[in-house]
Amino acid sequence: MKKINLSELNNHINEEIVLFGFVDKVRDLQYVQFIILRDRTGIVQITVEKNNDFSKLNEIVKKLKIDSVLKVYGKVLVNEKVKLGGIEVIPSNIEILSEPVSEMPFYYKDLNGVNLDTRLDYRYLDLRNERNNLIFQIQSCFVKAMRNYLENNDFIEIHTPRLIGSASESGSEVFEVKYFDDKAYLAQSPQFYKQMAMAAGFEKIYEIGPVFRAENSNTNRHATEYTSFDLELSYIDSYLDVMDLEEDLLIAGLQEVKNRYGEVIKSKFGVEVIVPKKPFPRIKLQDLYQELEKRYGYHIPEEDIGDMNSETEKLTSRYAMEEYGHEFIFVTDFAKTKRAFYHMRKNDIPQGYDLLWRGMEITTGAQREHRYDILVEQAREKGLGKDVQYYLEFFKYGCPPHGGFAIGIDRITMLLLGLSTLKESMLLFRGPSSLIP
Repeated sequence: MKKINLSELNNHINEEIVLFGFVDKVRDLQYVQFIILRDRTGIVQITVEKNNDFSKLNEIVKKLKIDSVLKVYGKVLVNEKVKLGGIEVIPSNIEILSEPVSEMPFYYKDLNGVNLDTRLDYRYLDLRNERNNLIFQIQSCFVKAMRNYLENNDFIEIHTPRLIGSASESGSEVFEVKYFDDKAYLAQSPQFYKQMAMAAGFEKIYEIGPVFRAENSNTNRHATEYTSFDLELSYIDSYLDVMDLEEDLLIAGLQEVKNRYGEVIKSKFGVEVIVPKKPFPRIKLQDLYQELEKRYGYHIPEEDIGDMNSETEKLTSRYAMEEYGHEFIFVTDFAKTKRAFYHMRKNDIPQGYDLLWRGMEITTGAQREHRYDILVEQAREKGLGKDVQYYLEFFKYGCPPHGGFAIGIDRITMLLLGLSTLKESMLLFRGPSSLIP
């Protein structure tokens, strides 16, 4: 007999099956005992009559603790009186695989009033909560749909190193680690290696994996380690091709999530999954500044001129909804001082964009500079030398024009479900003061 998920029991009526799961509830009545068993797919009623035939099982059930883990052998029967889907399992044997040995620090089914940091300290209990468990089923669905879209469009998956020999390709700090008799760094992104794949002639690649940012930031949207969904493609005409691809990718992901989880997201999270229409609105940064000043009296702080900050992002999404009725908006034409040296420029303007959704930036994308001489000059302009020398070597022997972007899986999950913090959308959060468990 093979293990059966509880959601599949309808397909096994009158069959002998094996179930695994946690004890959700136990009811010990005068003539019958009930165990409510749950797994990640659902719940079922285990019915044990009190008579000599079931005396051994009666003793097991009598001593059973909530949240014990069981292996149940039994037969699936239809019983219209059973409120849990009109199905029950009559057991022939029950094995206790493990049981709690101490009282839980909080009741995971009711998290009202439980401090979030306490929940994260006991994340393995926190995730037994149905809503919290659901977050990761939805996240997996979203990622799988985007992966499938790329696979169906001839992208290949690569796996780049997380240990690198030089410090950085951006202004963010990096984590230094001991590497035998030398030192190494944890990669901030797979950016350089994605472009190496373009120089190798891979043409279309993607990667899903962890990246690290040694930024001492304690906001609801930042983490020191998070999961990034990166891609790069060759033979583009401009960054507009990259934007078009991202539109299609997000539509594919959101459509699948809506199809599978739309109703439960509305019920459990109070959020509507809206599949966007193409094209997404697009606006140049200077035009955006004018619109935000005219509509909301907002002036960009001097230190942020040429870029955006969190307040700008919130107002930009408000503007997109009011002007276009759209949750997404592309912003282009950032200052070259605010963009990475490897962004291609035309008329001294970086050929890239930020994509905003529900008040927050979710992507920085661009056409990359693929011409060696220009790339060397732009690196020199940014004061970069030895740290990017190995990267510049990729372009010495010819490289197709290319571009790409990255999406933070944890952040986009937070926005999709209307969560208050990134900590809830990550299996285990890593921040400046969060390293355990």
